[in-house]
Amino acid sequence: MVVQQHGRRVRTAAAAVAVAGIVTGVAGCGGGAEAGDRNADPTQAVHRAADRLVREGSSEATTSMEMASGGTRVTIRGAGVYDYRAGRGRLKVRLPQDAAGAEEHRPITELLAPGALYMKNRGAGVPADKWVRVDTASLDDGNLVTGGATDPLAAAELLRGARDVTYVGDIDVAGVPTRHYRGRIDLAAAAAAASAGTRATLAAAAKGFSKEPVTFEVYLDEGGLIRKVRHRFTFDGDRHGDRGRRNAVVSSTTLLHDFGTKAGVRLPARGDIFSGEVAEK
Repeated sequence: MVVQQHGRRVRTAAAAVAVAGIVTGVAGCGGGAEAGDRNADPTQAVHRAADRLVREGSSEATTSMEMASGGTRVTIRGAGVYDYRAGRGRLKVRLPQDAAGAEEHRPITELLAPGALYMKNRGAGVPADKWVRVDTASLDDGNLVTGGATDPLAAAELLRGARDVTYVGDIDVAGVPTRHYRGRIDLAAAAAAASAGTRATLAAAAKGFSKEPVTFEVYLDEGGLIRKVRHRFTFDGDRHGDRGRRNAVVSSTTLLHDFGTKAGVRLPARGDIFSGEVAEK
């Protein structure tokens, strides 16, 4: 896999797998009828969730990605802020220890932007003051899994492809009353209905994931805001160049809170982006 950086084609098979290697290694209130309207159609309530986030503007986000293959299970955690109107976020992602539990990994700072993932503290020969840029549309999973945290806006945009939606019940999430829905995601439909900033990456995911269904659970407050969303993906080893390994089941959970928080996210200057080859690990 390669990305274009300043006119040079830079190999990034390892750039994205700072986190993705772990996958293969283990194999505010608004008006209108929102989730608080008990007469609202469950599917429509879920489909509107992404637009509701954009109207709200920004929030803090906490992420957790659990990957399981065979008897091995690892969890990657992240936290940061997201500007839904700009489609930009900043997360600090903490990798787990190595398989023997002996090595501590430095947190990776990730900047999320339409069509791009920037990573700092990437290691593998990348200077500490430089960022690695990855074209997310070039990733088989559209960066739903690769970065170790599903982009919060992309997680919401996936819900545009929600099918077979059912209302489960009312439950509090971090002390906030919510309505709990579950169903499955039609990735192609989500990509077709997505905003311009995420359409290409979701289209890549629609082509790259295994044929196993993507399922979801989402918790919407009475204003229709996502308070928690969880997706379950199947990462196909054969499709991702890891033939012979079992598929990994990936559960990505995003919690959104402190809506309206200041979330100005500045992307790296051109000179701060690494233009060399990322070493394989």
